[in-house]
Amino acid sequence: MQSSLIPERPLIISPTLAATIGLEEAVLLHVLSELMVHKPCLLRQGLNWLELDQQTLLDALPFWAWIDVKRVQKSLQDLGLILIDPVTGRDDSWLFAINQRPDLASVSAPVPPPQITVPKRAPASARPPQRKSTPSGVRTRDGSAAYISTDWQPDDEWLSLCRQHGVPDAFALSLVPGFVMYWRDRAQSRFSWGNAFYKHVLREWRLEQTRRGSAELDAPMSADWRPNADALAILQNAGISAAFIDDAVPEFVLYWRERGGQNGAWNTRFIEHIRRQWARYQVSVVNDGVPRPIAEDWQPSPDVFEVLRLAEIDEAFARGKIAEFVLYWRDTGQAQSSWNTRFLQFVKYSWARRPEAIKTGLTDRYAKDQLATERGGQGLEAAFKRFTDRSWAE
Repeated sequence: MQSSLIPERPLIISPTLAATIGLEEAVLLHVLSELMVHKPCLLRQGLNWLELDQQTLLDALPFWAWIDVKRVQKSLQDLGLILIDPVTGRDDSWLFAINQRPDLASVSAPVPPPQITVPKRAPASARPPQRKSTPSGVRTRDGSAAYISTDWQPDDEWLSLCRQHGVPDAFALSLVPGFVMYWRDRAQSRFSWGNAFYKHVLREWRLEQTRRGSAELDAPMSADWRPNADALAILQNAGISAAFIDDAVPEFVLYWRERGGQNGAWNTRFIEHIRRQWARYQVSVVNDGVPRPIAEDWQPSPDVFEVLRLAEIDEAFARGKIAEFVLYWRDTGQAQSSWNTRFLQFVKYSWARRPEAIKTGLTDRYAKDQLATERGGQGLEAAFKRFTDRSWAE
């Protein structure tokens, strides 16, 4: 007589298989095997493929939510025990295969459930302490899953992968004892402890970075504070002199210590401070108001040509006057605080005195006044004044 407490066919799970790959993984693997017995399968690439949709899986596994089904599926995929392919044109249906080739001689017969062979457990005294058998079809470096040993150490290839994420070897190796103790206490086997360790290190490194950021926010400004390497790299990549940065550190520390700064993102504040100071320094160097002789290779700034364009003065005409302007002022040896302003005056004056501007009357008020004055004088004297006029240079 069937008990009312067990109204349906029970699931029978191999204890050894559950201990090897995990209880949930063993349950899902068994359910897929049972479904393949009662539903038609497609033989492809030497494997039996069964199409299942989301609702069918939920009906077969009523004790799990869909998120749990997906999680256990992913675990079996990572172990290499099952293969999953999407069904074209459908978002809620997939093809499942247990990664074990059936006997090709029995293809025409009803498809039997895939068998996963697990050797019978030997007495505890005769078993190797750190090894368990592996389901067929799963391949690892040594061909089997294993418990983690007490002296386990990560290979160089896993440490190299950690380095690619900026994780120092010292940090990764410091996690080994805790990692080994954790998994020995759980008594679980893995096909690749290196891969599990790699994921564990990346997770711990992200937490460590977060902790360091929080620690910096809680750290008071100390007399020996220095910006970290990341802050220095950001500033130097922005073209700021390393000497300028070093000179600014004592002032920055003194400022915040006198104001009783107890916590803050000091590196971020330092970057902002240096950027502001560097911008002011650059402006003060260019426009300090100190008169200087004109350089032999002097060129007007782009702003000069922008002003000339607004005045509708041809840029080519202005550039053609640079050599004459530089030659004149180098010969005089005079110093000016703004050569750009002088050049603007010179170009405007020259533009107004062009022959075509005089003929067509296209000249400014200043040039018209000068021409009227010249016409009021004697011809030779006026011509002399016109050719020797250097009022634009005063």
